Amino acid sequence: MLQSSNILGHERPLVIRVSFATCVLATVCLPLLGLITCVFISSVFHFEDATGTHCQVPNYLPSISASISLSPECHIWRFCIGLHSAPRLLVAFTYFKFYKARFATRFLESSLSCLNLGFSISENLGLLLLTYVSSTETYFVHKEGFVLFIVSSLIYMLITCRLWKSIKKYSLSPEDAKSHHWKVRFLLLNVCFCAFAGFFYWKHNMYCESGSYTFFALFEYLVVFSNMAFHLTAVWDFKSREVMLISSSEDKDF
Repeated sequence: MLQSSNILGHERPLVIRVSFATCVLATVCLPLLGLITCVFISSVFHFEDATGTHCQVPNYLPSISASISLSPECHIWRFCIGLHSAPRLLVAFTYFKFYKARFATRFLESSLSCLNLGFSISENLGLLLLTYVSSTETYFVHKEGFVLFIVSSLIYMLITCRLWKSIKKYSLSPEDAKSHHWKVRFLLLNVCFCAFAGFFYWKHNMYCESGSYTFFALFEYLVVFSNMAFHLTAVWDFKSREVMLISSSEDKDF
């Protein structure tokens, strides 16, 4: 929503209001649409390059790393993540302020909110690292970025569930209870998908079995989708809030 007016020759600042739910939805949809687009292009136009394995066994799904390393897929993915990173930090600091206000007199939860912010930022940094350093350029850096992303996201989700358990305990809002319920579900799904992805990745590298890398790629997708679903629960947490951008037209003397 835009607001601006001119009263007695003085123009008021332009105010842009966007619901926080819309901001969260757009933040999650950017990597989601980017990933789906990259996997689709890789599967249709670069199937052999995207599904090739080091031991030449049959593979029927491109991994995320393979999908975002080819061109033009890498440019699409980097564009989406570049746009996504700034709003992601906005959401992280919004949660931090919310927790600090909610747990101002509780040392444990207040300390956990600081850790929560730190792991949220490191998750975002890990995502940026694995995005802008592809596996075909510097595999070690790409791999470390992926590990940082996965570990940070798991710890972030675990701390978030702990904080929302306390919020639900003292809240009468059904939205808070629903948010905690789905956060726990998505965390458990994410842990299960991570375990299966790790198992099939190990199995592929140890035994080079046909189909193992395909299952790894499938569960890798599910890890990312469950992570996105977890972050999407912020729609319930800040349903009534707005993001405001104010443009001032006042002249300033220097």
